[in-house]
Amino acid sequence: MKAIIPVAGAGAKLRPHTYTQPKALIPIAGKTILSFIVDQLHSAGISEFIFIVGYLGEKIQEYVKQTYPHLTCHFVNQTERQGTGHAIELTKNIVGEDEVFVVLGDTICEYDVLEVIDSPYSMLGIKKVDDPRNFGVAVIDSEGFIEHLVEKPSIPKSNMALVGLYKIKETNFLYECLHHLFAQNIKSHGEYNLTDALDCMIKRGAKFKSFRVKHWYDCGKKETLLESNATLLKKIGGEIHPSLQSENSIIVPPVSIGAGCTLKNAIIGPHVAIGANTNIQYSIVRDSIIGSYTNLFEVVIDNSLIGSDASVKGLSRSLNIGDNTEIDFG
Repeated sequence: MKAIIPVAGAGAKLRPHTYTQPKALIPIAGKTILSFIVDQLHSAGISEFIFIVGYLGEKIQEYVKQTYPHLTCHFVNQTERQGTGHAIELTKNIVGEDEVFVVLGDTICEYDVLEVIDSPYSMLGIKKVDDPRNFGVAVIDSEGFIEHLVEKPSIPKSNMALVGLYKIKETNFLYECLHHLFAQNIKSHGEYNLTDALDCMIKRGAKFKSFRVKHWYDCGKKETLLESNATLLKKIGGEIHPSLQSENSIIVPPVSIGAGCTLKNAIIGPHVAIGANTNIQYSIVRDSIIGSYTNLFEVVIDNSLIGSDASVKGLSRSLNIGDNTEIDFG
């Protein structure tokens, strides 16, 4: 089985951070979003990955090659963003006849990966949501098999949303249905969607069974990213690198702190993730994500997302600051 991870999106809802960093490499709970996905799949035995890259794709390639040299990795460039269906179609020659596990590049979920992989059926991850109009939606029978799929319906017939996890056994069938979408120019909301290709497979007799995820961590925008960071830190615990230099400082767990960091007269936590080589002095930080090589001095920060190589001095605010930023409120 091969894993396909589309990471070509621009991540507009996380700007200004995604101007300089791909969404999949945004840090959360001491790791990147992409690492959560790859580690989860690799721990279940998958060792061959196909990354569909586009916007800032060279950063994805560099990160993967440095972090996962032991894995077999392919990179496919999606030069025009025409939807998830178009993205998956680009992988056809690499996939061949193998089964695939498609995980969207911003999807961190808690579920039994081995159970899904070992199932004799194709499987789609679902979760009940209050408002399914912004998701792919599944209509499911009494035995858990999927009868129909529709992308972002205006009048949903179900509140079971697709979470971005797709295990597909009949890959030849998948690419046939993708070709059908292109040949007939079948689009949803102006794009070729994977949801429509899967619904085509179901209409032609393919069997898809649903599985419910225990937790679905939303990383799509600042507020939900910070909530997911706090939840994951509570669940997996924070890791503090032994190289931390701390002087007259207090750490309130759970907190994750990267290598080479310095704290002086600071209170950090709870629910704070700090990247490598960051210096924080005379400051209070909680419920925030701080990037690498960043300097904070005389600040009180709450519910903030601060990128790498940033410098912030003298303020008490909620911030959303991108990479390579310098702010002095003194």
